[in-house]
Amino acid sequence: MDYKDYYKILGVDKTATKDQIKKAYRKLARQYHPDVNPNDAEAERKFKEVNEANEVLSDDEKRQKYDQLGADWQRYQQAGGRGGFGGQGGFDWSQYAGQGGRGGFEGFGGGGFGDADFSDFFSSIFGGMGGPGGGARSSRPAAGQDYQADMELTLEEAYHGGPRTVNVNGKSLRLTIKPGVEDGQTIRLRDQGAPGRNGGPNGSLLITFRLRPDGRYVRTGSDLTMDVPVSLFKALLGGEQVVETLGGPVRIKLKPETANNTRLRLRGKGFPVYGQPGQHGDLYLRLQVELPQHLTDKEKDLLRQLAELRGETVAAPSA
Repeated sequence: MDYKDYYKILGVDKTATKDQIKKAYRKLARQYHPDVNPNDAEAERKFKEVNEANEVLSDDEKRQKYDQLGADWQRYQQAGGRGGFGGQGGFDWSQYAGQGGRGGFEGFGGGGFGDADFSDFFSSIFGGMGGPGGGARSSRPAAGQDYQADMELTLEEAYHGGPRTVNVNGKSLRLTIKPGVEDGQTIRLRDQGAPGRNGGPNGSLLITFRLRPDGRYVRTGSDLTMDVPVSLFKALLGGEQVVETLGGPVRIKLKPETANNTRLRLRGKGFPVYGQPGQHGDLYLRLQVELPQHLTDKEKDLLRQLAELRGETVAAPSA
């Protein structure tokens, strides 16, 4: 039986933290997930390996046992494998074989795995998970695995929130999104994952929101920034301007001689603060003065007169 290097499978050091292991696992599980690689036997094999490695390294008890096994196995190999498993002066396998395990691991998108998906190496060490030499299944209650799902939203949908439907493992679930969710934010729906075993609780459904880019706005927390085009005449003489925002149209007043790139702050007109109904960030407006295009001869003549009044030298009228 070959030794499996779970650290190498996940691409992490032996000193890796739980967060580093979790991050590496998620990345690889997404990369090799059967839904992403349909009918790809090699990707399926790697997906199972990644899940198995995570099952061990994310559990303190299993990881400690596995690390001790690794040290003993290395000494056994350095000794030339004398004595075989459990032989005199060799590798004492009996202290590791078939001692049972917690069972259950975090899955992606409901890609559940059963006993047969664990290697002989895993089953021989931890038992209780099936496979040759695995022994009897643990009778302890175990939580069901968590399911993962992504939900794509426009910035406007994230602003307003509201009811949405997500399909996981052929099951349609309806949920209400709170206004103000952020890109990459994950919520947990308890009891919507895989069924628990031996009376254990069901797993959860973890939904991660992915917000589509919106070229109109720059979002910083609950604040929004947007560019507002303003005509040259309103910038010079002042006036009212209607600004279309995510919360509806807003009317602003421009002072005479408003400069290009002037920044205005509209308090409470930004993005909703997640989980705090009625609270919003601020909306910042960057005023972009636009020059008039396609001037008529009369308009050009009037602008020349204005330039002369200001002492400016401009091009003479074309013949």
